[in-house]
Amino acid sequence: MLIKIKSLEGYKLSSLDGEIGNVKEFYFDDNYWTIRYLIAETGGWLTGQQVMISPHALISVNQEEKNISVNLTKKQIENSPPLDNDKPVSRQFEDSYYKYYGYPLYWGGAYMWGAYPYIMTDSKNLIESTQSEKTWDSHLRSTYDVKGYAIQAIDGDIGHIVDYIIDDEVWAIRYLIIDTRNWWPGKKVLISPDRIESISWEKREVFVNLMQETIKSSPEYTDDTLIDQDYEKTLDRHYNR
Repeated sequence: MLIKIKSLEGYKLSSLDGEIGNVKEFYFDDNYWTIRYLIAETGGWLTGQQVMISPHALISVNQEEKNISVNLTKKQIENSPPLDNDKPVSRQFEDSYYKYYGYPLYWGGAYMWGAYPYIMTDSKNLIESTQSEKTWDSHLRSTYDVKGYAIQAIDGDIGHIVDYIIDDEVWAIRYLIIDTRNWWPGKKVLISPDRIESISWEKREVFVNLMQETIKSSPEYTDDTLIDQDYEKTLDRHYNR
């Protein structure tokens, strides 16, 4: 299912033994543009502690009830490695986190989810990571922080990121939602992360391999747009022509 990240903000999180908080934001890696952690606001339950939940623990998203089911107990979450809220997520922390939960390392292989092209939820089918496997350096980014980054086409500025659309089966960001209204009259359009050439994190700019006119003339996206196979085929034809 494709869903906007903004619409998930505030969703309740239900563990195996009770509610644990609400969705605050997500962390994704800047290589595969895949969600690696959901960040939860726990309110009075774990005061002052930021809770990170891997997609490995996310069972289902219920849009009608605005709820995400989590396959963990409160005790498991409470005893998980603590994260310093004021510091970036380090590889040392991630090593401890993945060892604690027994998840396969997403950076420990050649695919989006390490040794697997898709997220594995059945522990019986997991492959143990080995030192000989290909690994890659992950750099985690906040969906909240990257929102607002300017989009630079081949021939100049064309808009900025206002949201993301994710596939909650593989937890990958399928599209960036771009607001082009700094070009009157403007509209919102979708661009795949595959079109990104480079990113300047310091200048908050994303460079894509598309011309301004190609982006401006792409199919309009609104909150009522149905992103089905026909719509995605139209997008592919437009950007690949």
